[in-house]
Amino acid sequence: MTGVLLLGGTGEALTIARRLSPEHVYSLAGLGRTPGDLVCRVRVGGFGGVEGLAAFIKAESVGLIVDATHPFAAQMSRHAAAASAMTSVPCWALRRAPWQPGPDDDWRSAFDFASIMAAIAPYKHPFWTLGREPLDHLDEIPSGQHWTIRCLDPHVGHARATIIAARGPFSLDGERALFDQQDTDVLISKNSGGAATEAKLAVARERGLPVVMLQRPSLPQVEREFTDMASLLNALDALRKAP
Repeated sequence: MTGVLLLGGTGEALTIARRLSPEHVYSLAGLGRTPGDLVCRVRVGGFGGVEGLAAFIKAESVGLIVDATHPFAAQMSRHAAAASAMTSVPCWALRRAPWQPGPDDDWRSAFDFASIMAAIAPYKHPFWTLGREPLDHLDEIPSGQHWTIRCLDPHVGHARATIIAARGPFSLDGERALFDQQDTDVLISKNSGGAATEAKLAVARERGLPVVMLQRPSLPQVEREFTDMASLLNALDALRKAP
């Protein structure tokens, strides 16, 4: 199979990386843990924009870019598509399906931080599951609120916020216990899709709690898009077996 540059950072990407042999490269931005059980090469850190990514593709004789980044890693996806066009190396993307509200869900759409803050203004105990972004706004917590913030890495404590360092997947019972412990009355989530962090939505549904859902950014078109990992793995296997 032609040399693959796998752009990762998700659970699906790690599963794909575990199927790759030493001539392929798994690229991580540097957040979270770096896996130590891979046969393929692991690269950590940025490329220096589109030009840097294109230079890496040429220097490493990459024959296929696979974008398996998070749905909200829009800049990396845009860089991958632009570098693909610049180098004439095809780009495939794994674009997991977004979550959809059910009949018993109370979802309110948001498109930026300001609209989230407006939506949660009536509530006292918001539970943030956006990653690190709320940490930049700790000094803006309204006087009547106490925030719960879950992100990957530990962070210094704050008098008006409970900061939890944790990585999914999260169980339904674990999420129920956390909602109870923090007296959660509104959930803030990215529309990431996937099963690893979906349990929080089920708990909000059970309790009739509102969910402020940050909508996905637009992503560029690429040569092939896959909505599930199995289809992408099958396509990679077919490419490997091609004469």
